[in-house]
Amino acid sequence: MSDSEDDGPPQLSPHALAALQEFYAEQRLRADPGADEKYNIGIIEENWLSQFWYSQETALRLAQEAMRAAGDGGRIACVSAPSVFQKLRELQGEGASACIIFEYDKRFAIYGDEFVFYDYNKPLDLPDRIAAHSFDIVVADPPYLSEECLQKTSETIRFLTRAKVLLCTGAVMEEEAARLLGVRMCKFIPQHTRNLANEFRCYVNYDSGLD
Repeated sequence: MSDSEDDGPPQLSPHALAALQEFYAEQRLRADPGADEKYNIGIIEENWLSQFWYSQETALRLAQEAMRAAGDGGRIACVSAPSVFQKLRELQGEGASACIIFEYDKRFAIYGDEFVFYDYNKPLDLPDRIAAHSFDIVVADPPYLSEECLQKTSETIRFLTRAKVLLCTGAVMEEEAARLLGVRMCKFIPQHTRNLANEFRCYVNYDSGLD
């Protein structure tokens, strides 16, 4: 990642973004009639920045768990977890304001105030409108499998959450995740649309529905 927001992906108007996404969808469907079901989670799809989208089933399970944990009227923060964010919006309906995505991919700016540009290298560089401990649960998926990335992302998580954390990262990060966030590994194993080289797991610090 760059230290400058200006080094992010090209900025397109919402109209241009919609046209581009339609083009990608048409190309996928021509090559594979089942591609739309496999890859399309929401308006924005897995094609830039080497992102790894969750499968439809995993995105749904994590979104449902986040809603359950947050409770009625609760606030949910998705830190580098775009497919969960889009599934949450789908479940809650258009215009839902209970969920905010913290994401480096500026395509998500089409969501307006529900988007916060986020660079894990600057874990507390957040807009003033984001108050400390203002989210009932934080769903986080650090973009890189490294101790440095987890440490910095954990700073963001601790700032945002009132208490609950749902972390998705590699199994090799179990001890570091427990040390930084007091989380434990769940039985539920998340799946992605692409096969990952490293074993991936979920971690929580509360009584969840993922065990």
